[in-house]
Amino acid sequence: EHTVGLGSGFIVSEDGYVVTNNHVVEKAENVIVTLDGGKEYKAKVVGTDPKTDIAVLKVDADNLTPLPLGDSDSVRVGEWVIAAGNPFGLRSPITAGIVSATGRTGVGIIDQGYEDFIQTDAAINPGNSGGALVDLDGRLVGINTAIYSQTGGSVGIGFAIPANMARVVADAGVSGGEIVRPWFGAKMQAVTADIAASLGMSAPHGALITEVAPGGPAERAGFRSGDVIVSVDGQRV
Repeated sequence: EHTVGLGSGFIVSEDGYVVTNNHVVEKAENVIVTLDGGKEYKAKVVGTDPKTDIAVLKVDADNLTPLPLGDSDSVRVGEWVIAAGNPFGLRSPITAGIVSATGRTGVGIIDQGYEDFIQTDAAINPGNSGGALVDLDGRLVGINTAIYSQTGGSVGIGFAIPANMARVVADAGVSGGEIVRPWFGAKMQAVTADIAASLGMSAPHGALITEVAPGGPAERAGFRSGDVIVSVDGQRV
């Protein structure tokens, strides 16, 4: 049986590199990239990262127009964004909405250690996966990846991988390099109201260290079980 899947993507270089979701091309025998004007290219998958659900493709083309990359760390709740893609196979429609939340974790879509989604109410539907989420200046701020839905269609809760995370994977795919990830060397859990009260904290926030790997970076830096990390580089946890 021959099965055909559909997704979206965006161009990141003039010489034919394209970024999409890993789940769009995973296990595919053949990948075809269709540009907005209808021209088709056979694509080669040159890099995949299942942990973040990002894949890099290469097509044999020149003088393409890449999508400018924005700074997803500067995205704020309430900011207007536009989602582009191929929902239900309808070519190139766009939808608009706002950023509903940033730093959304615990969604269960990708490896939990790498979930850091931008949540938006811009309509995202099946076929939008891998498509661009852009700001009003047309700069990429996220990759539309998944939705929360009980019907299969958009109910206003969509999730996008931040552009800054995608940039790391895309750069590795384009250069042919590997993705090297840091290791902290400790297990943590969210500080609940009960934990905060037992520790004398005024409010529940931060990450409680529950286990430290012997000889790991966290132990060498002086972290111990029972410590609470309340901020990292000035950013509240």
